[in-house]
Amino acid sequence: MKKYLLHMVALLTAILILSCTAKTREENKETLIVAALAAPATLDPVKTSDTASAVLMKQIYDTLVTLDFTTMEPVPSVAERYQFENDDRGQPRLLRLFLKRGVLFHNGDELKASDVKFTFDRAVESPFAISVAAQIEATEVINDYEVLVTLRAPFAPILRNLAHPALSLVSERAISELEDDLVRHPIGSGPLKFVSYATGERVELTRWDSYWGGAPRIKDVIIRYIPDTMTQVLELETGGVDMLTNVSPHDISRIEGNPGLQIFRRTSLQLNYIGFNMQKAPFSDIRVRRAIAHAIDMDALVGNVWPGVGAPGRGVVNSVVWASAAGELPRLEFDPARARQLLAEAGLSNGFSMTIATNQDPERIASIEVARNMLAQVGITVDISIMEWAAYLDWTNRGEHDMFVLGWTPVTGDPDIGTLIFHSSSLGAGGNRFFLNSPEVDRLLDLARMETNPEARRSLYLDAQKLIHGQVPLLPTLEGEVLVAARANLRGFNPAPTFIHPFWTVYFED
Repeated sequence: MKKYLLHMVALLTAILILSCTAKTREENKETLIVAALAAPATLDPVKTSDTASAVLMKQIYDTLVTLDFTTMEPVPSVAERYQFENDDRGQPRLLRLFLKRGVLFHNGDELKASDVKFTFDRAVESPFAISVAAQIEATEVINDYEVLVTLRAPFAPILRNLAHPALSLVSERAISELEDDLVRHPIGSGPLKFVSYATGERVELTRWDSYWGGAPRIKDVIIRYIPDTMTQVLELETGGVDMLTNVSPHDISRIEGNPGLQIFRRTSLQLNYIGFNMQKAPFSDIRVRRAIAHAIDMDALVGNVWPGVGAPGRGVVNSVVWASAAGELPRLEFDPARARQLLAEAGLSNGFSMTIATNQDPERIASIEVARNMLAQVGITVDISIMEWAAYLDWTNRGEHDMFVLGWTPVTGDPDIGTLIFHSSSLGAGGNRFFLNSPEVDRLLDLARMETNPEARRSLYLDAQKLIHGQVPLLPTLEGEVLVAARANLRGFNPAPTFIHPFWTVYFED
């Protein structure tokens, strides 16, 4: 009886706490609390390429241009205007950028052309930023508000690249004084400024009242890292958080049925996949990669893990991205008999054991569990390794993995970013965790990024994707969908197809 009473007291106490929390949240209209699955790997724009970090950078830093979420076309931002010019050989390799005046960093310094040069010079030297900065040959300061960028060759997607988080504008003086410590002291010029980071738990941001675009209506933004989706939903329902950025497909109906909540859905640029480490045996043998592809019923996997969400993946680049070849690429159909035959040809008739790694994303974990059962039918034993986000990225960057589960979102909306994770210059830290190293793929991608004729450029990207697809570096699973849930009285939110959402635009309706 005593044990029962103690249990009831604990339960009533928990309910009271949740009730008080919900009441407090309802009364606080100045703070947005967001629940996210993965904590940032870093807050330094040139030291990572992951989405969890980019989300924070989006709030803290500015870029020279931004992208319209509907058209994915570049829009002036800190660069109020720009113009292309020919070099002395008549090639359009020069980009002149004119900066807004009065843009202030969070330390009070005015953002000037020297900061742009410093930002670009850092990015060019970083393996994480190679996909967006490699074409920058030199950056010249003309005056405090004018910069001349010289490209290595004419480069069609350069304006879109300037909107990439890796080229977020940083303060030269702040970084020099902080000795490059942007984890605890990130200084940007964006609408929200950094307050604190409890590692792996929460980041606190506050309104930058001197923001050049006008101070946000919301005062404070707190991002809490909650790796369990069930806990996230309970927190949203009870008022512990105001927004979930990674809604599980299995929770959609629950959220839609709650009058106190709303859900945002949008087609995304993301491609989810199961990838191979092609430099590691036996995955260096294309017969093994094809065998695994034939052993997995991908339609059943996707339908089980992501019911009613997104679309099945068909290529190496999301079909929404311009010049995607997803609709033209053949599938390796589910065929266990063919899988066993290929394994026998590779000298693995008795099967083998391997590990598939992922982070704490529940759908990624579920996809491995489904795949594991299918692979067991052809003699392949799978162990699952679940790692914390930053450690997972570092581990796969170093090529320690067998197979892995990830997603890739070309945040510029251009096939250059969509395909550069297959370029040899991107091996490891640059995003090429497949360790695909093909001179012919490199040649096609290099030609495509220098081509200025849209149709010729499209043709080169189609050829490159067909070649990449034929090497089977990955098994596409899902073309993702943006799923964000929030309190019903939240307004002003415009979900990004890149998953890098702006939080400073939101406010609460009375």
